Amino acid sequence: MITHILTHLLRTAAVSLLAVSAITAAPLFEQVDVFTAGTEGYHTFRIPTIVTAPDGSLLVFAEARKENRSDPGGGDIDLVYKRSTNHGRTWTAVKVLDNPGEGWGASNPTPVTDRDTGKVWIIYNRWEPTHGTANSEPGTDNNQTWARHSSDNGRTWSSAVDLTRVARDYDNWGANFVGPGGAIQAADGRLLIPSAHRPDSYYVTISIGGFEGLTSLMRAYAIYSDDHGATWKRGALVKAQTNENQLVELADGAIMMDARQGAGDHRWLILSKDGGETWTNPVPGQTVTRIAASIERFTLKSAGDDRNRILWTGPKGPGRKQLVIRTSYDEGQTFRDEKIIYGGLAAYSDITILKDKTVGVIWERGVSEGYQFVTFTRLDQSFLEGGSN
Repeated sequence: MITHILTHLLRTAAVSLLAVSAITAAPLFEQVDVFTAGTEGYHTFRIPTIVTAPDGSLLVFAEARKENRSDPGGGDIDLVYKRSTNHGRTWTAVKVLDNPGEGWGASNPTPVTDRDTGKVWIIYNRWEPTHGTANSEPGTDNNQTWARHSSDNGRTWSSAVDLTRVARDYDNWGANFVGPGGAIQAADGRLLIPSAHRPDSYYVTISIGGFEGLTSLMRAYAIYSDDHGATWKRGALVKAQTNENQLVELADGAIMMDARQGAGDHRWLILSKDGGETWTNPVPGQTVTRIAASIERFTLKSAGDDRNRILWTGPKGPGRKQLVIRTSYDEGQTFRDEKIIYGGLAAYSDITILKDKTVGVIWERGVSEGYQFVTFTRLDQSFLEGGSN
């Protein structure tokens, strides 16, 4: 009898301790620098994106700018990546995915995992020496779009395939650029790559709302494949001045684009009911400085989660400062539960969901000046939905 009572008390105590441990467990927040300016043979690393491979490993891609911080057209840029097999705590040495040649630029890495084939795709741009978005000409190869894939979780990669004449209206557009980041595979298996184009005329002077000045005429769209990357098609342009953009599939199967504005103080949200082929009229999105932000599906009720959640990261400001993450519980109509990831200089970001359902954010960080580091942050749902931070 005494033994039975002691056993019962010990079990009760163990359960109580587990309950207390669960209540008091700190939200997950881990952070590590993946790339550092002035190291590994490069002046600056910019435009980071991230994807979770089929085996759970993480792949981070970035533009490795050799001579300076300039965008394509201003110097030699390689496309590089690193891989992590322990949830982003440590990373491999830098590996060059594409070195297009002396003076050339490789830019805008936009990866996506095909869950049906197990391949990881990376779509990106190449630029001939001295050419960038503003001065690439229609009917030339000044600006190009390329694709590679990996069948072994990013250890090795296929040769590059030229998608230039699919990705842009070759004879009439000066340039196009993908992402950066934000590519998805829809529930029906379609691969969707966010993109934007620069028409032959680039800047106009406008006055709208509180904005007056030069603005680009760029507009966003999507490139898509229904045969796992064997062939690709180009969808229609959205009806707003937009450029860098990302995609997310909504619970009802619609595709939502969250796009950087060409002018003004708010982003644009645009829906597609046909998998990125055509788009509805844009509506205002979140108020933020003009920048590449990230949007990602976190949880889906129809997949067994407790509720629908979409995550968004970007700098709260003013300007490119104070990186925050926000959660939407109404399929991107509103975002709340804002949490600060970093209070200092912060710019472009991208999100992935890890195999263990934690959240990975890759982003540009500065201390004394911008773009000194590319930093990886891992956090969990309790961080996202806990008390104020």
